[in-house]
Amino acid sequence: MTQTPPPAAPKIPRDKADDYTAEAASARRAFVQAQTGSALEHVGQYSFGPGVLPGNIENFIGVAQVPIGLAGPLRIRGEHANGDFYIPMATTEGTLVASYNRGMRLLSEHGGVKCTVVDDHMQRSPVFMFEDALAARGFGEWVSAHHAEIAAAAEATTRIGKLKVIGQYAVGNLRYLRFNYATGDAAGQNMVGKATLAACQWIQANHPLHPNFLLSGNIDTDKKHSQINTLNTRGKRVIAEITLKDSILKPLMGVTGQQLFHARQISQAGAFIAGSANNAAHAANGITALFIACGQDVANVAESHAATTYCQLLDNGDYYWSITLTSLICATYGGGTGLATQRECLEMLGCYGRGGALKFAEICAGVVLAGETSLSSAILAGDWVSSHDQLGRNRP
Repeated sequence: MTQTPPPAAPKIPRDKADDYTAEAASARRAFVQAQTGSALEHVGQYSFGPGVLPGNIENFIGVAQVPIGLAGPLRIRGEHANGDFYIPMATTEGTLVASYNRGMRLLSEHGGVKCTVVDDHMQRSPVFMFEDALAARGFGEWVSAHHAEIAAAAEATTRIGKLKVIGQYAVGNLRYLRFNYATGDAAGQNMVGKATLAACQWIQANHPLHPNFLLSGNIDTDKKHSQINTLNTRGKRVIAEITLKDSILKPLMGVTGQQLFHARQISQAGAFIAGSANNAAHAANGITALFIACGQDVANVAESHAATTYCQLLDNGDYYWSITLTSLICATYGGGTGLATQRECLEMLGCYGRGGALKFAEICAGVVLAGETSLSSAILAGDWVSSHDQLGRNRP
């Protein structure tokens, strides 16, 4: 018996002439109400014109309003960020802002957290295919000999992107290339994709074998954590560090450096047996809250939260605490950074626009370390659960 196929579902309305208008958004909200019964009253309230959105979103219907809390001041002593900063944090998790605020006070009472960007590049990783491993090895040697021409082809597509290094990895009859770029104040994923495509097309046209390629062989691990990024950096590699004194730690946090060091040994072992991408406490919390407030691509938290904590209990009893963010992907130019509320939050930090990305990276690292000191101390002092009970519940 032949079954009649179900009718096609109605298509989302679009305006081919100009889809970024209040009228087009309203038409889509009316469509949602007709299809689902939901009126989207709050989604449809926003303070900017939809005309600013091309390049940021499609089929616009409104906004997701995430509360923004203010923490600080956080004193930072960095090469790019220097001074006291009030930090916007967008979250729906109660206690988060209060916890980070407490950690910021601790770091500031010690004269500030030292932050340093030690590496900075963005990748795209094409893979070229050959008949056998010998041909693939010869291709790798050819690529090394023609770096200048490959770089020229890549950099012709961008005003600010610069090809720094091409890493090479051999697997069978494949040759993976990991193109590493400087991308200025942009995060740069799209920039390096376009540049690498141009470079691969130049390679294919000029290499004697004219090899086939895939633009991504997936060892750039875009928006996925990987050990290669932990070792070799993707985005910014930035370190935040502080030396804590018991005379300040005990009154503010209720713990000593000796207690923190003992807890660090235990958590280090736990992270090891779990195979964790981060041996710290909760770097993703602070990074995500900052990213949402400041117009970052939040999916990059998948990479950006990876971190390595290294601590020392010094001979005089002071406690040296550092956290290295190995793959912090952030921007102050392009993407969502120019949208209304996001730009305001970046301007609050003095980071909006060109010249702000390294400063923003140092602020991110300082915020993360503030959160680490606060949560670790709360667990030791026994007020982690009680704080959540007091501030983190909105249910009767």
